[in-house]
Amino acid sequence: MRAVALIAAVLGIAFLLLSGTIGHEAFVSTPLAGERQGSDQADVICSKASGCVVSQLPRGSAVKLLRPRGVAFTPAELDGKSFAEAVTRWNPDIFWAPASKSTDVLTRSGDEARAVFGPIPAGDCDSPQMKVIPLEVDGNVVDLKPNPTKPGSPLEFEHRNENGEVVKWTATLPRCDKPSLTGSSTYCGLNSRAVRVVRGNVEWLFLCRKSNISQEVSTDPYWTRSDPRFSVFGTIGFNRKSGEIIFFDGRKDQREFDWSKPFVPPGGRNYSDDVGRVAAEKIYDPTFQISCHACHDNKSPYVIDPHIEQSRVGFGSALDSKSTAFSLGDFLPRRPRLPGAPFRVVGTGYTSTYPNELGQARTVEDPTGNCTSCHTLTTQITGRRFAADAVGYEPTVTSPTWVQLLELHEEQTVYAGIEAHRTDWAIGSGGIHPWMVPGSGNDLSSGTPRLSLEDWRKLSDCLWGAGGSECGYRPLYTRCPAPEAQDEGSSLADAEIRVLPPPPGEDVRTRVLRVSWTFRNSYGGVPERDDIRINVAVSAGTIPANGDPPQSGEYPSIEQAKGTSVEAISGPVGSAGSSLLIENVSFAGHKKWSDPPPSMSPRTFQIDLPGECNRRTLVRLVPKRFCFDQSQAAFSEADHLIYADVQCGELQ
Repeated sequence: MRAVALIAAVLGIAFLLLSGTIGHEAFVSTPLAGERQGSDQADVICSKASGCVVSQLPRGSAVKLLRPRGVAFTPAELDGKSFAEAVTRWNPDIFWAPASKSTDVLTRSGDEARAVFGPIPAGDCDSPQMKVIPLEVDGNVVDLKPNPTKPGSPLEFEHRNENGEVVKWTATLPRCDKPSLTGSSTYCGLNSRAVRVVRGNVEWLFLCRKSNISQEVSTDPYWTRSDPRFSVFGTIGFNRKSGEIIFFDGRKDQREFDWSKPFVPPGGRNYSDDVGRVAAEKIYDPTFQISCHACHDNKSPYVIDPHIEQSRVGFGSALDSKSTAFSLGDFLPRRPRLPGAPFRVVGTGYTSTYPNELGQARTVEDPTGNCTSCHTLTTQITGRRFAADAVGYEPTVTSPTWVQLLELHEEQTVYAGIEAHRTDWAIGSGGIHPWMVPGSGNDLSSGTPRLSLEDWRKLSDCLWGAGGSECGYRPLYTRCPAPEAQDEGSSLADAEIRVLPPPPGEDVRTRVLRVSWTFRNSYGGVPERDDIRINVAVSAGTIPANGDPPQSGEYPSIEQAKGTSVEAISGPVGSAGSSLLIENVSFAGHKKWSDPPPSMSPRTFQIDLPGECNRRTLVRLVPKRFCFDQSQAAFSEADHLIYADVQCGELQ
């Protein structure tokens, strides 16, 4: 309270009256006592541009004013704590940080996801939109079915060509044309499912992968298309405009999942979905054990390799007969992946698990000019594993450090396991491996020779962080953008202070200051986005005799408004240097722990505060983005400054 006492001593207790009520989200007060009707005193509207002017509010109109219960407005009685309590009473349920309801890591991560991406759809791998990921062996598509040619119709692997004709049955499946590159799942697993749900700029990907510990497929009924059991459940949210991405994975203490029923989203459907929030905690991994970012790292949520069966990769061309018959087409569509595009992992739980990896990841330019003109490669798995598999060469580093040597050995082991599960047909007569060639990229029909070993060694050095300036390294992940930053798109506008008369029965030196503004949170184009709050810093002083408007240096500083060094008083109110600060104001009607209605229009903010006659109040508004990563928050650097001179004349 020492800081509060100092402020009171310098600015007077009346300043506490003025500063405390400016703060959180826009809110239209409902009166607890007193209402002005037909007053002879006009309202005054103040802004930085126009100063204070008499409003055109007609006489006889009702102006609602609020008087907090149990708090008198006489300056002699009101201290900082009482002022903070009055602020809370005047503006209930509007001072809150998004995703702050739960301390559970998983639930909070789900709340953060909704605040950035909007509503999360249920993970439904049995929906009409789902796709079964095909498996190919020797240029034929394979499935596990009852073999009608044998007594008892035992389960065996049916092989069909592109014309739909059965060419053979086999009891085992040791290899496939396009083994999985994960290194941890079954190389030639069958009947995994993927679902893609698109809502505006945001898309959600759900993967229900069948796998097992041995990483080998068998004739167990588990591998049939109709069996709903699977072992790996992955969820990715991505905003194609802002480049924001978030990852959730199924719990690792659960061996099997069942796709016959949809999975509730992490954090439930909303803040009030208590049943769903509890259920989600039993589905998703709160430890973020799987480093999803290491593979899904090329400025896109997709990992496009032959195993995912897109028409444009792993076939002679996108138009050949096998691509037409077997592939999923462009289920995962092409999208630009330029090195400078925004790309940021969201989620405090996830980003706190991998801070070093995220901070050290880099994009790479191919020094030979062969491989990075169309898409991004990185120093993570996209470069170290997928690029090696694409060109058909083992990962290598010319002069590795001890750390690189250990990591290189591990990656070479994974590479060998993948190669051991690839068919000779794919490498030989099938002509689909390597699956990327210089110049022609993923079009293998041209007969272009594979990348030379010399060029691969130069590129591989870059991909392992062992190169120099020729590699064009730059950070893979971009920073959380501040509100109102260039190209960010959001804006605060229409800031003003309206000076209203005192309610009946109030001290004649009291006025009501109604502060209002609008804010449009357009970043990423998400109508339900809810990651912005407004900080309000307030100072007060005497009105100069000549009535000159204040200079910019007289307002609270932007650092004070950011709350860099704030001493809490009570609730949302604290002291910041010579100013008082109210943090985390949300928009009108957006009560604590509620999900916002969709809107791309500016949202209105409003808050009432008491003010003393014949004093000047100066206000700085600072929009604040909750980043939900290790940077915590980003603040606007724009000046939003308003003031009000409360002129009451000679008081009786």
